[in-house]
Amino acid sequence: MKSILIVAAGALLGAASLFYFLQNEQNNVATTSLEAITLSAPVAGEPVQDAPATGTPPAPEPLAPLAATVLEPVASAVTSSLTRTSAAAAPPAETQAENPSTPEPTAPEPVAATPAPEDNAVTPTPIEPLPLHPGALLIPVTGITAAQLHDTFDDKRGSERSHEALDIMAPLQTPVVAVDDGKVVKLFNSVPGGLTVYQYDASGTFAYYYAHLDSYAADLEEGQELKRGDPIGYVGATGNANALAPHLHFAIFLLGPEKQWWKGTAINPYPLFQR
Repeated sequence: MKSILIVAAGALLGAASLFYFLQNEQNNVATTSLEAITLSAPVAGEPVQDAPATGTPPAPEPLAPLAATVLEPVASAVTSSLTRTSAAAAPPAETQAENPSTPEPTAPEPVAATPAPEDNAVTPTPIEPLPLHPGALLIPVTGITAAQLHDTFDDKRGSERSHEALDIMAPLQTPVVAVDDGKVVKLFNSVPGGLTVYQYDASGTFAYYYAHLDSYAADLEEGQELKRGDPIGYVGATGNANALAPHLHFAIFLLGPEKQWWKGTAINPYPLFQR
């Protein structure tokens, strides 16, 4: 770029010198012409031969054509050279488009915080309690139909309490089965109830009570999961039952918040076995 500017300056200086020289030459030519005209002027009385119409010498030609023929081509060449140099120095338009100016960074949008899991705790799916409606439960003594049952829930036992259970009469050693799915929570031999089984339903809402059993089913144990119809034991007359009238004493309790197998609100089983 620097060398180009030096060349351009030299060209302009040369053009100016040439212009000054030509101007001086033209002035000299005009002066010489004037002197020649003066020297050749006719003497008085002599005839004039081919004299010009007037004695005024012709005006010198203007310098504009000289500038147009000398200075303008030089200036044009210098301008063209500078234009080509600037174009070579600037990057092409495509390169500029491929490298746009970096925009100002924008603040990132806030990210909603994800709550941390609480010790990877898994919320168990609650089990809905069994709807207590007619036909919801299996009759616990095999071979007995609903028509053979008698509602003994409100029978008096002494002067201060009701029976609050269903007595299902059946021959001794008749198999007893689970009325519903659930877990065995207690095997107990009590004075009034004899051999007994306490079973919770699958949701832990109700307790099923089987009493006066003659014996338990083989391998029955506490904590065992039962399915509806699984064997529990056999009809007997243990506890305070009449030996001449073997039967199954069956009760249902709605458990309280403490889930105590021996305590709850009694529910009449009889309607649940009617269809």
